[in-house]
Amino acid sequence: MIKKILVSQPKPSSEKSPYFDIASRFGVELVFRPFIKVEGLTPREFRQQKISILDYTAIVFTSRHAIDNFFTLAKEMRVSIPEDMKYFCVTETIALYIQKYVQYRKRKVFFGNTGKIDDLLPTMVKHKGERYLVPMSDVHNDSVANLLDSKKLTHKECVMYRTVSNDFTKEEVETFDYDMLIFFSPSGVDSLIKNFPDFNQGDIAIATFGPTTAKAVKDAGLRLDLEAPSEKYPSMTGALQHYLLEKQG
Repeated sequence: MIKKILVSQPKPSSEKSPYFDIASRFGVELVFRPFIKVEGLTPREFRQQKISILDYTAIVFTSRHAIDNFFTLAKEMRVSIPEDMKYFCVTETIALYIQKYVQYRKRKVFFGNTGKIDDLLPTMVKHKGERYLVPMSDVHNDSVANLLDSKKLTHKECVMYRTVSNDFTKEEVETFDYDMLIFFSPSGVDSLIKNFPDFNQGDIAIATFGPTTAKAVKDAGLRLDLEAPSEKYPSMTGALQHYLLEKQG
């Protein structure tokens, strides 16, 4: 019987989140506790990449973390970002987040609709003369670089932040009594193993979102009980609801 579920993400800000519907419908307790956290590079670490922000005329943002760490680093390094800097974001939500740091003008902020860089590419090609800088996490592949290369765009990828384990306190370790764990990234799975080196899964169900996270669970020698997304259930909440329905009726 599943009574207590650990969701390795921050608690949803909206009370309309499907997670809360699941909690009341199935009588389960949901605990939101990220297994990983994002940490910015220090100016010294960033300078080792020998990149000057002001050599670029456009910044490509793929997440809010990228925005936070770009502007934080610029401030720490006393780099004044020119007013005519252009920003290309993978979604409108990310584009609007820029307002936290700069005055938002539609003419210099562009965004895609799908959250994928491919969708942003046609707009970037229209601005072929720009020199693009892409702030990234320490964990990334070359897919963005290859995509921009394919359109012969001038670009540079740089690491501005890293994902680290959000370590558990002694008290958290001692009171770890969950019936189900939900992971959204391989780093979260790594963090579980780091925090609980003697982790014994037993009856604890494990759910994952995304193929790389599912692979990380299997590679760690753990049993995967629920994998999302699927054709029928594209979201984790949809898949979880179906799983609990089958298990608990």
